[in-house]
Amino acid sequence: MLAADPLRPQFHLLPAANWMNDPNGPIYWRGQYHMFFQYNPGAAVWGDMHWAHAVSPDMVHWKHLPIALAPTPGGPDQDGCFTGSAVDDHGTATFVYTGVRSAPAAQATLRDGVNNFRETQCLATSQDGDLRTWKKLAQPVIEPPADALLTGFRDPFLWQEGDAWYLGVASGLRKQGGRVLIYRSKDLRQWESVSVLCSGQWNGKDTPDVVDSGEMWECPDLFALGGKHVLIYSTERKVYWESGELDRAKMEFHSQRQGLLDSGAYYAPKTQSGANGERILWGWITEKRSDDELRKAGWAGCMSLPRVVTLDAEGRLLMSPAPAVAKLRTNLVALPSPAVAAADRRTFLQKMRVTNLAAEMSLRIRNAPFAMKLSDGRQDFLTLAFAPVKSGSEFSVNDVGIALPASTTERQELSITVFIDGSVVEVFVNGRAAHTARVYGIPANPLQLEMSDSALQNVVSLQAWQIAPISPDRLTT
Repeated sequence: MLAADPLRPQFHLLPAANWMNDPNGPIYWRGQYHMFFQYNPGAAVWGDMHWAHAVSPDMVHWKHLPIALAPTPGGPDQDGCFTGSAVDDHGTATFVYTGVRSAPAAQATLRDGVNNFRETQCLATSQDGDLRTWKKLAQPVIEPPADALLTGFRDPFLWQEGDAWYLGVASGLRKQGGRVLIYRSKDLRQWESVSVLCSGQWNGKDTPDVVDSGEMWECPDLFALGGKHVLIYSTERKVYWESGELDRAKMEFHSQRQGLLDSGAYYAPKTQSGANGERILWGWITEKRSDDELRKAGWAGCMSLPRVVTLDAEGRLLMSPAPAVAKLRTNLVALPSPAVAAADRRTFLQKMRVTNLAAEMSLRIRNAPFAMKLSDGRQDFLTLAFAPVKSGSEFSVNDVGIALPASTTERQELSITVFIDGSVVEVFVNGRAAHTARVYGIPANPLQLEMSDSALQNVVSLQAWQIAPISPDRLTT
């Protein structure tokens, strides 16, 4: 029974059952946040891609609405409505998304050893205030370029410059690397090819799926932020960010800073503008279980918590959980300050518990060796460690090493935020590094926080909250 599955998240967005993946077309529309996402209505494994739809007043509490897009038999999306974006076109909500249909290998743009799909960019519009019903154009608005080396053509994103729309499409060239293609339009329907926004490098490996070899980028996004432009893309099962300058005359992006967006089970992110103009980042939290395990569980994947992204003065990407997430906090417990006797701090620490796998922890630690764990007394659920001498993997989550930017490790203190939600763990370090983990062990008892005396001495502050579920039954919201 899904409602009784302790591994199923309680405050992350996910459908009532079955498979979900990429966030699609998030948009703030008439006072509500609308999220669409890749969804298989018939199974807890990938396939038969639809666009599911949920709406929220605050990006935290969600209500599911009817499916927004479904494949049209005989149409350009008959085998799947893949990822895309939503925009406000003079008061009309508009999707541009990738439609796929099976095709001979010579005409296919996606050839992964299992499927031969031809990918085209399709358009749909909605005229109702709740965005419940969508009308598709019968024909694609952009066909893929005729290039025998093309490795893919999907996941469009859009932005507006004056009276012109620009659209980027994820693509790549075999034995060369991933790239983003740019198109321009006055009306979102007639498009002209403009440029190659940017390109990556092939990693030299021959793989059945060209995403794994870096020959194809997925789910790119480009947006203005902090006086720069930021590019996000997914390839080799990782997500990267770059900040730099956009040459508008040539529509070329020139990278100045780069980094890893999230080092864990996080993929295919998409951004949107929030109610106050802030840039909100969403990502698909992936599974680490087999298809057989997913079918048995009856559900797969969830949406990350919303993250607000900014740039620091040097152009490095910063991420923090959206403030609205704090609405879910209950039952605060806080460790006494270092001025309190060590024995009293230890006694208090021993009383702290995490129940029902729904919690947030916020720590500040000195820039010194540190380790802690959450355990049920039999096995460790979560371990965190900081070792300044381990260059390139200074921080670790469940023994997975994470590199911290130099600007983080040079600080006197580290700020660590941890969210635990069923089998999902999201960790943030000083807003400059993030790691999403999946933990499938079911604790036998409430989790207790454990650390050595030397580690406890390095804790400047520690607060913990139980997090209230957004649904009474884990099934829907």
